[in-house]
Amino acid sequence: MPRDLDPRLLRAFTAVADELHFTRAAARLYVAQQALSRDIRRLEGELGTVLFDRTTRQVALTEDGARLLPYARQVLAAHDDLAAAFRAPDDRPLLVDVGVPIGTAHTVLEEARRLAPAGELVARFHSGLTGAAAEIAAGRLDVSFGRVAGLPPAVRARLDHQPVRFEPMAVLLDAAHPLAARPAVPLSALAGETLYAGAGNPHTAEWTDLAARLFAGRDIAMAAPFPEIEGAAEFMRVVRKQGWSVLASAEFIDVPGMVLRPVTDPVPLSPISLVWRRGLRHAGLDALRTAARDLAAGRGWLRRPDGPVWLPEEDAALMARGAAGGRTFSV
Repeated sequence: MPRDLDPRLLRAFTAVADELHFTRAAARLYVAQQALSRDIRRLEGELGTVLFDRTTRQVALTEDGARLLPYARQVLAAHDDLAAAFRAPDDRPLLVDVGVPIGTAHTVLEEARRLAPAGELVARFHSGLTGAAAEIAAGRLDVSFGRVAGLPPAVRARLDHQPVRFEPMAVLLDAAHPLAARPAVPLSALAGETLYAGAGNPHTAEWTDLAARLFAGRDIAMAAPFPEIEGAAEFMRVVRKQGWSVLASAEFIDVPGMVLRPVTDPVPLSPISLVWRRGLRHAGLDALRTAARDLAAGRGWLRRPDGPVWLPEEDAALMARGAAGGRTFSV
């Protein structure tokens, strides 16, 4: 066993372990595939073991590779933390994905702009943490908002998060729908209904997964997969044309001819976190974190509603760890 291991070799190893594909891993690291293969062979030579079973059709971790992976992640996380501690804060514009110009993320962004008027926080309206997280990991985006438990562990390992809100869910209904006359819709009343929840959009997979968990065992059907819908205007057009009812957040865009009704008994919660690339230091991020903390405290965003609520255990655990401070993700 060598006394010191080059972090570059461990980054090469974790990239291949995550992708199980040398070409994709090389693209992720912005290196040539030959250079990546050379680094893996060097690491295997230094450790005196084979880390991957390679065939022409697939790549798989060996037993020793699987044993190394958690240690490699710990070393790289510590290395990133060390580098961040001595890196000067960035003063470039901060790119922040808020999905749509309404709701929790947009409210936090506006408050951060008020707190730090000299900085530049540039909004992006991508929608969906799964897509945004990939952009953050690639360095094309800095910050986003959403449900972190819906991200793959390998993606979470490269990010940090701060819990912001347990956002109640709602349902968007045609004004003529029988349930639209109610001020609130009990979850049991949605039995037999079909709701759109982003199925078919790879950028919102964390939301679709949350919806699938909510619908399971309740006779609520997921609307068939549909291509990604970009922009509020196009979303409105497609929803009206398809005649969908939509699983939504309590704060949502207005859609003419449709009404938004809170879901109750139990109240399903969508856990929202502020998410950024691990090691990022920026005055704009500081402003966003302060704004999120102040809004959550002032508006009770992290207090669960009275009465029965629905929230997956994994989501509750990640939010609790994040609220307690320290390292926010485990892999």
